[in-house]
Amino acid sequence: QVQLTESGGDSVQSGGSLRLSCVASGTFASVVDMAWFRRRPGKQLEQVAKIGPTFSITYADDVEDRFTLSRDSEKNSLYLQMTNLKPEDTGVYLCQMVEKFSGRTTWGQGTQVTVSS
Repeated sequence: QVQLTESGGDSVQSGGSLRLSCVASGTFASVVDMAWFRRRPGKQLEQVAKIGPTFSITYADDVEDRFTLSRDSEKNSLYLQMTNLKPEDTGVYLCQMVEKFSGRTTWGQGTQVTVSS
């Protein structure tokens, strides 16, 4: 069983920064995609950033110049550095892991990010 634990969410002022962390524990395949999603008030779940097993990264258009995704395979960790935060970034940020060959998908419980103007 795989468990994803997120941390780093907080309340910040517009223009501030936060670093989210996601740590994977348990037994899982070595070839995985990992991603951050967010659920904003009144909006559907959306992918924020994703990193593949070869460390290729994709970002949502509205965060590409403000957020940086990174991964530490030795620590089984995924990070999202968020800068120049805006009120519209407010939401619950969730970590996702997809094991490439089995397709097994695991979600974390999420961490709350609140940006005030």
